[in-house]
Amino acid sequence: MDCGRIAIFGGGSWATAIAKMVLEKVPNIVWYIRRPEQIDEFKRLEHNPSYLTSVRFDVSRITFSSDINTAVDTCDTLIFVTPSPYVKHHLRKLKRKLHDKHIITAIKGIIPDEDLVCSEYFRQIYNVPDENLAVIGGPSHAEEVALGRLTYLTIGSADKDFSRSFADLMGSSYVKTKTSDDVIGIEYSSVLKNVYAIAAGICNGLKYGDNFQSVLISNAVQEMDRFLRAVYPIERVIYDSVYLGDLLVTGYSNFSRNRVFGTMIGRGYSVKNAQIEMEMIAEGYYGTACMKRINKHFHVNMPILDAVYNILYERISPAIEIKLLTDSFR
Repeated sequence: MDCGRIAIFGGGSWATAIAKMVLEKVPNIVWYIRRPEQIDEFKRLEHNPSYLTSVRFDVSRITFSSDINTAVDTCDTLIFVTPSPYVKHHLRKLKRKLHDKHIITAIKGIIPDEDLVCSEYFRQIYNVPDENLAVIGGPSHAEEVALGRLTYLTIGSADKDFSRSFADLMGSSYVKTKTSDDVIGIEYSSVLKNVYAIAAGICNGLKYGDNFQSVLISNAVQEMDRFLRAVYPIERVIYDSVYLGDLLVTGYSNFSRNRVFGTMIGRGYSVKNAQIEMEMIAEGYYGTACMKRINKHFHVNMPILDAVYNILYERISPAIEIKLLTDSFR
């Protein structure tokens, strides 16, 4: 199937990386960026002035807009890449219905006030049918996409034709793609890996070594598997790149803002000071509280999630909380 005209929503690093990938296959895109001054700078410099500044764009192939309704009206496939805490704020301005659009979410987070993964949010609030929804998952730091380093993406959708078409569009010499029907599993694992990356960062800040980090991650993937089996019990291979691979890269890489955030917490920063110094959103901070609330309905044994929650929201000493966590591991 033809994806039609494509719009990207978001002005951050992952949105910029996705725009780079999409423009390698299509002649032009619409790009919604909230701040008109950022658009003006982008046009002048021919690169995003704030993120991935090394990636050059032919701006004649981009129709920029700071009006979300214009972007939605003129396109068939909408790729949302805004941080999850801001999705509702952007969509409040929307007057156009979305039920006849193809919606792709590249947001690795949960809508905080709703405690819904993004595909569920679009389905429940905007009546977008399952066959029109897709997600992008997998280990994929925007910085490495910018450098043209080999990256593996998984496109999840209930509609196999839709997922295959979009996977083909995203593929290139440095991007390998495959498809999946595990939309909910991909989204929840994307949220949880951010939480576990914060845990890995906290342990790094506390000077725990590689030996312990390996035990932490092996327990994290077991915890992830338990939760996914409880919330959406289908056959899946948890060691696939879209689950374990994404967890590994987010937990270990220096490009991971969640790991960086956790490292700062482990070193003694307050949550507020860490957020101010980073100047970027660590999705796992919000995801931790959302997952804690969601798990009240499922009662899955999730000691790593609980430990990160206690540190971030109950202000328990990271040293004390992680010591308790280590005693529960084998």
